[in-house]
Amino acid sequence: MVTSTAKRTSLQPAADDTTAALTPAVFHILLALSDGHSHGYGIMQDVEAFTGGEIRLGPGTLYRSIQRMLVDGLIEELEIALHDESDDDRRRHYRLTTKGLAIAQREARRLTDLVEVARQRNLLVKRTGTTRPPSPRKGGRR
Repeated sequence: MVTSTAKRTSLQPAADDTTAALTPAVFHILLALSDGHSHGYGIMQDVEAFTGGEIRLGPGTLYRSIQRMLVDGLIEELEIALHDESDDDRRRHYRLTTKGLAIAQREARRLTDLVEVARQRNLLVKRTGTTRPPSPRKGGRR
C-alpha cells in the first residue's frame, strides 16, 4: 500500500466550494432537514428510518457535522423553546438554509448521475418492488 506524505490541507476543498462531494453524514442530515426543521435526536431518528436502519448517526458524528454545517452556512439554528423549556434545557432545532438546500439538490443530482452510470454498466438493476435487498450485516457471518 502506498501512503502519501503530502499535506492533506492542500487537497481539501475551500469552505465555499460547493462542487465537492459531501460526506455521507452531512448529506443524510441535509436529507433529514429537507422536510422541515428538527432537533438533533429527531435527525438521528429520521436518518435511521429512511435508511431502513442501515445508517445510525452517533451523537459525536451528528453534532460534529452539525457544527461544521452551521459554520459553512448549510443549516441554521432556530430560536425555538417548546412547552416550558428554558433556554438552557431546550432542544436545539435546525433547518436548511438556501445554500444548504442548493447543495443538497446538487448532491442528489450527482448521486443520481452515478447510479445511472452504474445501471448502464450492469452494476444495478432497476427495482421492481419497494423491498430492499437484505443487508450483509443482518443474519450473515460475523
